Amino acid sequence: MTRRSFLAAAGLAQVSGPLEAAAAKRLITPDPLLPVTGGMGPSSPVRGKMGDLFARALVFRSGPELLAIVSVDSLGFPGVLADRARALIKGIAPERVLIGATHTHSAPDCYAFPDGKGGHTGSLPYMQFVVEQIAAAVNEAVSRLEPAELRVATGEAKGKIAYNYYAPDLFDRRLSVIQARAVTGKPIATLVNYAIHPEVLGSNVGLLSPDLCGPLCDNIEKAFGGMALFMNGAQGGMITADNRDLQKPPRDAIRAYWSDDRIWSECERIGGLLASESLRVISPAAWLARPALAVHSRMVRFRVESEELWQVVQHSPLKYPYQAADRTVASRVHLVNLGPAQILTIPGEALPNIGFFLKRKMRGEHNLLFGLTNDAFGYILTQVDFNSFPAYRYISRVSLGETTGEVYMKAALEMVAAAGR
Repeated sequence: MTRRSFLAAAGLAQVSGPLEAAAAKRLITPDPLLPVTGGMGPSSPVRGKMGDLFARALVFRSGPELLAIVSVDSLGFPGVLADRARALIKGIAPERVLIGATHTHSAPDCYAFPDGKGGHTGSLPYMQFVVEQIAAAVNEAVSRLEPAELRVATGEAKGKIAYNYYAPDLFDRRLSVIQARAVTGKPIATLVNYAIHPEVLGSNVGLLSPDLCGPLCDNIEKAFGGMALFMNGAQGGMITADNRDLQKPPRDAIRAYWSDDRIWSECERIGGLLASESLRVISPAAWLARPALAVHSRMVRFRVESEELWQVVQHSPLKYPYQAADRTVASRVHLVNLGPAQILTIPGEALPNIGFFLKRKMRGEHNLLFGLTNDAFGYILTQVDFNSFPAYRYISRVSLGETTGEVYMKAALEMVAAAGR
């Protein structure tokens, strides 16, 4: 059997033909406004909003192969809701649809965490509304596919954008950008992939917001045209927006803890800077008319060792699918080859060392990690990091368990090896 026939039999053959692309978005700001969430526990009330929430869809077709990438302004978008959206999408097989959350900490709960009193923390009608808007955006994009060109670039983002709260210098400075335009030159979309917590405002300032992702997309759309969307990276543990006020004395000089500016102008500054850096990085890249496209996915099963997350899995009204006998849940992981880019999805918040390792082992000219995509199963740590020092107690507690990182990395590397380049 030839390599090409082997890849075809495995569902991994790369299709290289004329590219088509289209993008569409839908407003998902609740009306009236709803409380917002920054993690497990009660949501926080809001008094207003800064910016709007969106579901943004970018669709590619090359020959018979189709791919939809969806970005949702949400803390996380569980796989059970993603599957509901996929069921409403026409013309694309469900396993060809990637749905990721920006991870803004100023959006309504889409987890429906049990509250321990027989209720839960979310609005089920709102979640269903988001599901329907995701499907509508993808369906519109599919209906508008047109001949297109693609370009991809990766570079270091300069300036005060992100840092690691636990270890300031331990974060991935690389951002990757995918841009599509019609063969006529009309802009279609710009996708920005970067690891950062969009929590400039956070869940406690009383505002519903896309956080820095709103200004990021607005600035790119004004400068380039088309639609912009943000896909997060390996931002766990805690790669956060750098809204530190360095003009004030540190709160804790030994630990390098500073006071934060939790104000909208910082969302505009950071989002605007990330936008300009994205456009700087992508501008020299060459346009490709026939980039190869191959989409592969597999279900990966994880053991739920955390008692808190096991309660969520068992008692959330979203009815997460699980196996009680071995306390496991499953999530779909994607590997996509798109021209010079190779993309791996992460069903949660992987710590940066996992991100560095995977990018080093991936085989694209440009290696992208889409965090919080297809699921949002909390933090993903390696065993050597799990509960390793006091600052990691919280992220270890809000993790499926000690083995999650190893299980995920093993599956991801198997997919990379099978896909080839």
